Amino acid sequence: MKELPKTIFEDKELLNLHPRDIADTIAELPESERSMAFMTMSGRLKGEVFFYFEREQKEDILSSLGSSEIADILETMAPDERTAVFQDFPDKVIKDAVNFLSDEERRIAMELIGYEPGTVGRIMTPYYIQAYPEWTVKRTLDHIKKNGQKAETLNYIYVVDKEQRLIDDIRIGAILMAEEDDLIADIVDKESVQLIATQHFEKAIDVFQKYDRPALPVVTDSGVLVGIVTADDIFDQIEKRDTEDIQKIGGLSALEFPYKSIGLLTMIKKRAGWLVILFFGEMLTASAMGYFEEEISRAVVLALFVPLIISSGGNSGSQAATLIIRALAIGEIRLRDWWYIFRREMFSGLMLGVILAVIGFLRIFVWQRAGFYDYGEYWGYIALTVGVSLVLIVLWGTITGAMIPIVLKKLKLDPATSSAPFVATFVDVTGLIIYFSVALLVLSGKIL
Repeated sequence: MKELPKTIFEDKELLNLHPRDIADTIAELPESERSMAFMTMSGRLKGEVFFYFEREQKEDILSSLGSSEIADILETMAPDERTAVFQDFPDKVIKDAVNFLSDEERRIAMELIGYEPGTVGRIMTPYYIQAYPEWTVKRTLDHIKKNGQKAETLNYIYVVDKEQRLIDDIRIGAILMAEEDDLIADIVDKESVQLIATQHFEKAIDVFQKYDRPALPVVTDSGVLVGIVTADDIFDQIEKRDTEDIQKIGGLSALEFPYKSIGLLTMIKKRAGWLVILFFGEMLTASAMGYFEEEISRAVVLALFVPLIISSGGNSGSQAATLIIRALAIGEIRLRDWWYIFRREMFSGLMLGVILAVIGFLRIFVWQRAGFYDYGEYWGYIALTVGVSLVLIVLWGTITGAMIPIVLKKLKLDPATSSAPFVATFVDVTGLIIYFSVALLVLSGKIL
């Protein structure tokens, strides 16, 4: 580990690192030394580094600071990063810290906090460069030189009217290539793509992916420009969204904070709910087997293939659910494609079932012929029962796994909640019913 000097300014090499690397270096120090090392940095660097600490580390540092010192850190942070940090703060700390901000920063902070969590307004920044149609290129460049240092990005210049309504955004390259006397109004192409501040950030992700833009303007419902969202902000939101989806698919509630920052009791609560639900679901499996207790007692050999049968159905359902959930998340498929998905997965499930059925049939055939196990006089019918059951159960599991996310999406619910464990449990229960129903049909009058 790199040893942090008493005063951070004594190590020029460390100062040249990215703020994320500085945060990682400080985080490796003993808890008693973190705050002191952090406070040796300059004001602006503090804000940049603080954003990259884990929630637990932020709390440790904040607990050793007063409200005015906290405000000094927040004052230097980018507005969108500051809003993200506020989500980890207790309400009282937020209130005290905001009161110590400058009038302008307090106004910006309160505006961003005022938007609903998960909306574009929460992740936008109000620092951008705007120009007016009647300005010349020379005046615009002078304005950029004077005010551009604080802007989040200079890739685009945003053109507004006197009411601050967005007219267009212009690439900086177009302005640099124009003549100094050209008017901004003559450069605009009216091809601006914009976001609404009250939209969910999922919409922003879709727009960024569609148009491949480094930044997008954010407007109110009446078209007034209030901020911009940059690609790095969207990358953070994509990571959070995908993390939540993966956690839900794994059969637990989404974690609001990093793994190391979650308390043990909170972690248990997040995981226990789904486990209890799935446990009750699996109890239905025992009930289903109890219903066929007489058949099992007369043909114990059927019980040998229960794990094989139900796991195949559950696995095929989990596969289909995972594919459809991801395809929905990245926009590869829409709800209107449900019939196409149904037909495709029905064919896939049928073929996958046939493949497993052939393997299952051959397994019984080889074991019987080689003398590894004696399935009795009607071994061929047992093999047929297993084969037909596998085809039907894998087909059913695949269709179920594909359709449940579609149904949840239609009901305005998160498709990721149709987790793989849920689909597997559902298919386990129904798979047993299919298996013993086929057995009754094929083996009736023989061993049943």
